[in-house]
Amino acid sequence: GFLRLAPTDGSPHNRSMDSIPTDTIVAIATAAGAGGVGMLRLSGPRAARIATALGAPRLRPRHAHYARLRDAEGEVIDDGLVLWFPAPNSFTGEEVVELQGHGSPVVLQQLVARCIALGARQARPGEFSERAFLNGKLDLAQAEAIADLIAAGDQRAARAARRSLDGVFSRRVEAVGEQLVRLRIHVEAAIDFADEPLDTLGGDQVRHGLATARETLDLLRRDAERGRRLRDGLHAVLIGPPNAGKSSLLNALAGSERAIVTDIAGTTRDTLRETIRLDGLELTLIDTAGLRDGGDAIEREGMRRARAEIERTDLALIVLDARDPAAGEAAIGEGILAVPHRLYIHNKSDLLPPDSLPEGAPADRVFVSAATGAGLEALHARLRTIASAGAGDQADGEFSARTRHVDAIERAQDHVLHADAELRHDHLELAAEELRLAHDALGGITGRMSADDLLGKIFSSFCIGK
Repeated sequence: GFLRLAPTDGSPHNRSMDSIPTDTIVAIATAAGAGGVGMLRLSGPRAARIATALGAPRLRPRHAHYARLRDAEGEVIDDGLVLWFPAPNSFTGEEVVELQGHGSPVVLQQLVARCIALGARQARPGEFSERAFLNGKLDLAQAEAIADLIAAGDQRAARAARRSLDGVFSRRVEAVGEQLVRLRIHVEAAIDFADEPLDTLGGDQVRHGLATARETLDLLRRDAERGRRLRDGLHAVLIGPPNAGKSSLLNALAGSERAIVTDIAGTTRDTLRETIRLDGLELTLIDTAGLRDGGDAIEREGMRRARAEIERTDLALIVLDARDPAAGEAAIGEGILAVPHRLYIHNKSDLLPPDSLPEGAPADRVFVSAATGAGLEALHARLRTIASAGAGDQADGEFSARTRHVDAIERAQDHVLHADAELRHDHLELAAEELRLAHDALGGITGRMSADDLLGKIFSSFCIGK
């Protein structure tokens, strides 16, 4: 029953020594195109020597030095500032030099070529952040937050990414991970006393700990899902029977004539996507072919694509003709029940008899008229509520997250649930194994127990020079 625990801090000794790079890399760190200022970044053991060979004066740590940067023949390529950050007090944890000059792409490429001639190599996409991870300066979730911060489309997304970069998400993951480790230690210790019933060895304490861990994981999953929506946006599919007004509603929400609208059933044959923003949250609307029996070959293919979108959507906007909603719901079928969120939109409410609109409609139903605009504000409000998942005033507590993070938390939840079931049958070895798997699943979020192929997938999405 002896348990060996690997260190869980982010220091370099947790990484394989073979994975710690020893060469020097260089890349342009400013955006593509011309600009007033351009910056090169060097990282590695030869960074300062390369800067000196370029023409930099004697460097002092974290001081800006003016320099005329020269080619191999001594001709000036550019002039600007040189900053030196000795290891380990740099972004990557290695020796880092930043060259700040004029933002001409031609000049910057000349400087990159000169640095390569002096012993550096061109950095891969995301390699600076990857080295920061390998040297224990960042965990994986923080490294991914850098890319999220760069790509943030508004203040709310930027604030959430900043919080993840500051370690808010990572600390919560690590806290529940520590809970699981403590529980596993307790169970492993109990294995050595197999002749004793678990209740005499603190079984109640373990069960209470598992219940607490389940609650903590559930809250973490909900918050991570909200962070995922904030980063990736919410995908919503407009579905319903033909002529319910799906395309008209798409046009009304988008504020433009994006979809063709006619009175002919089956006009929409393919999916059409439009993106709108609701209080900083991105909502991708997908208009689909009307669901019904029959139709020609092209319309049937459109309906097949519509059902495929339903299987992977976050939100189904079920558009019904307000004059006969029951018929529309019957045409859609039960496949819609698997969608996480559903909102029934009774369109064409302007065609209902006066005073026939119900008062106090259920939360999952909204009465609108795409033709007149009636009820669209209420629809927007309901979409904002769904998209933010009830965040309300806690927007300042949001952090950015990704689909892989949510998946990892859900796997951890499954393993904790299985551990609880094994404990009920006094299967201590199996319970301990489930707790180990739960901890490993969470470790994949921060990279404490991450495989090299996972690193490659994550960092390959970064831009060069970051």
